Amino acid sequence: MTKSTRRVFDASFKLQVVQMIRVQGLHIGQVCRDMRLGETAVRRWLAQAGAEQLGQPGIGKPLTAGHQRIRQLQAENEQLRGDVDTLKKASAFFARELR
Repeated sequence: MTKSTRRVFDASFKLQVVQMIRVQGLHIGQVCRDMRLGETAVRRWLAQAGAEQLGQPGIGKPLTAGHQRIRQLQAENEQLRGDVDTLKKASAFFARELR
């Protein structure tokens, strides 16, 4: 029995597939058969693209560069908030020690 490797697709490829379905009007099943893609994954890409068009974050990895940047900045912001919280606790601890 051979183990198949999981294929990874970049955001531009996913957007091309979404455009083939939405703009060109091709059927999801036909695109999946022609490109040997899983229908569930393609439907997920369509849902993600639809959410991004509405300005929502969606559930998967962002497809557009703008939404990718937003996710990156949100993660960085969360990390910095945690760092600030840790520093506040440390300064309060050391301030008690000095008294």
